Amino acid sequence: MINISKLDVMVYRFPLAIPVQTSFGLMQERPMVLVKLTTDDGIVGWGEIWCNFPNVGAEHRAHLTRDVFAPLVLSKNHATPEAAFDFLTKATWVLGLQTGETGPLAQCIAGIEIALSDIYGKQKAMPLWKLYGGKSGDVPVYASGINPTNPTDIASKALELGYCGLKLKIGFGQKRDCENLAALRHLAGDKICLMADANQAWQLDEALVMSDALAEFDLDWLEEPIATDRPLQEWKSLKKAASMPIAAGENISGEQDFDIVINDNILTVIQPDLAKWGGLSKTIPIAKNIIAAGKRYCPHYLGGGIGLVASAHALAAVGGDGILEVDINPNPLRTNLVGDMLTLVPGMASLGSLPGLGYEPDLATLKKYQVL
Repeated sequence: MINISKLDVMVYRFPLAIPVQTSFGLMQERPMVLVKLTTDDGIVGWGEIWCNFPNVGAEHRAHLTRDVFAPLVLSKNHATPEAAFDFLTKATWVLGLQTGETGPLAQCIAGIEIALSDIYGKQKAMPLWKLYGGKSGDVPVYASGINPTNPTDIASKALELGYCGLKLKIGFGQKRDCENLAALRHLAGDKICLMADANQAWQLDEALVMSDALAEFDLDWLEEPIATDRPLQEWKSLKKAASMPIAAGENISGEQDFDIVINDNILTVIQPDLAKWGGLSKTIPIAKNIIAAGKRYCPHYLGGGIGLVASAHALAAVGGDGILEVDINPNPLRTNLVGDMLTLVPGMASLGSLPGLGYEPDLATLKKYQVL
């Protein structure tokens, strides 16, 4: 039983010298919302709430957590993190309908679930990857968030660190996208995975043209070429025409919607984001279903360190041939909170055997970035 006596939430912002560029806008800062739960017997659990873009939403999610969720979390004891997730989801369902904020509410619940899972693992004296059925605490990593401006600069650093793949932001015009991918393929050679993320940039006709133009780069996947909510027939048309695997999942939530994409023969790579929806207890069963269906589970994640560690645990728990997404852009909100996870073994995230998430964040080093 998990008996929470205190909930704390904190907001941090790291200003970027070089903004992260996506097809839908520039990220001038990297925000992070952390949740700290303390049990009545002193066990502390850490979670992270998705607040990637627009980053003005970070404080909003923190206030939702304090004002809406803290009273609910403290109102009863929770048998498991999953039971708490279900309780919080049911208790705020009408509120989500009333306010139109089902996304932010789900993200708060996901962050709380991660903290509850951290506590649950500590109670069981097991690392989460092992508690949820994993055989190894090491997973391969790829470099994400590579900007369309001078992409080879940061990609070179990723390769020096042993990353097994590179993912470029595209959706900036066919000429620019192709020139950048050509440069990265030349840099990486044939043995390094190369992926492209359009961030839902195109209409179907554009996506069909671009999938043909990108065929020469031997992509491991093309991510979110069209909007997640486009009709199923558009996705089928794209799947039929594209020579490379199609990936998506970060903007899908709920067991029912994931069941649909798992069972449809459209996505080859499915990418749930456990800080957006589900936490570990809901994401891990979905990930197992993804692998059982012969598809590839590669968790989506671009945020702070706690969410990245949780994503690594989920991937390690289910096995398969997935790779862990790591934002390669400088961000102490990530690197200062993951301990030696990304440095012990080149090209791998190594989780170790400490219970729960296995990492107690050193927030003192981030004090100057705290805004709430």
